[in-house]
Amino acid sequence: MALRFEILGRFNRARAARLILPHYECQTPLFMPVGTQGTIKGLTTNQLEDIGCQIILGNTYHLALRPTSELIDELGGLHKFMNWPRALLTDSGGFQMVSLLHLADITEKGVTFQSPVDGKPMLLTPEESIQIQNRIGADIIMALDDVVKTTITGPRIEEAMYRTLRWIDRCISAHKRPHEQNLFGIVQGGLDPVLRDICVRGLVERNLPGYAIGGLAGGEDKDSFWRVVAQCTAALPEHKPRYVMGVGYPLDIVVCSALGADMYDCVYPTRTARFGTALVPEGVLRLKHKAMEDDMRPIDPTCDCMVCKTYTRAYIHCLVTKDAMGSQLLSYHNLYYMMKLSRGLHSSIVEGRFPEFVCQFLQKMFPQGDVPEWVCNAMEVAGIDISSCSAPFSSLPNKVEDTQNQEVKQ
Repeated sequence: MALRFEILGRFNRARAARLILPHYECQTPLFMPVGTQGTIKGLTTNQLEDIGCQIILGNTYHLALRPTSELIDELGGLHKFMNWPRALLTDSGGFQMVSLLHLADITEKGVTFQSPVDGKPMLLTPEESIQIQNRIGADIIMALDDVVKTTITGPRIEEAMYRTLRWIDRCISAHKRPHEQNLFGIVQGGLDPVLRDICVRGLVERNLPGYAIGGLAGGEDKDSFWRVVAQCTAALPEHKPRYVMGVGYPLDIVVCSALGADMYDCVYPTRTARFGTALVPEGVLRLKHKAMEDDMRPIDPTCDCMVCKTYTRAYIHCLVTKDAMGSQLLSYHNLYYMMKLSRGLHSSIVEGRFPEFVCQFLQKMFPQGDVPEWVCNAMEVAGIDISSCSAPFSSLPNKVEDTQNQEVKQ
């Protein structure tokens, strides 16, 4: 095992910890931006350090295609190749094959897919996924799992869960650098509590350095989402890091942290930036809107990032439709926002003021007190009293919840 996980503070299920990895000492809860090709689009590694990024996620599938894991290994590993001194996490490559490519076929042997280069069939096995990740050299590497969307039901969910457990043993056997890289297993089982429980118990028996909760953030309803997170975090070991994969909405991160999760990753903050959208405490700010063209305020007057201290909404509005610098500036701001949120979660738990932090976060996002019911239910299970910032449901108008894209009123 090449990590140490030291819990520094707790509030009921929520915890703040020090995660010591070979390349960096991290503070949790933490958000990891996704650097598909060994880069966060439009930002330098120096900027990512300035922002406070602790771990960057690299996509094994994309890196194996170009520049290839062999070349990365030859050049001293991904840290040296991309000039990133802090921690790295690589995924297994399985998700991209299933989501990006047509005719992906999963069998006991591995994932068969069409090569994007010449169209020939290719096979990714658990062993090969680990070999590629061993060559890339990230601090945390992920086991190859059988990926199924949570919106699918029936026997396929059960088959995928049991195959994920069988494949973890093949991943462990293939892992040649356990003292330098930490292999995390991934809990599968869809929305079925029985299958999730079997998978958690099976993975915990393998005594891995850390555990991920997979198969979420794929279109399932929010009530199902938080209940799976709550079930898995309650059953996973207290002294190991817990990583909820694919989660990047600020509200989801606050809820999952209250339920005892530690790590998150998502393309959302940088992808939404490329569409001209900024993350702000009240929700999102769409810089492409005409109302922005003469707005001389910063994106967020309460933010002290380089973008908010230097540029106006009007200037960024002018850029986002015509110039790549617009998406670069918004990516910088959005990642700064996510790092600030992570630091706020960590310090509020350590300092014993986590409920106040949660209430302040919710008050800014839902000033009318219309906190979604699923959030209220999750916070009740987490033991966080949010009655001061949420109105009783009977007094709220019925409406469709779209909390992730709640716009700032001009």
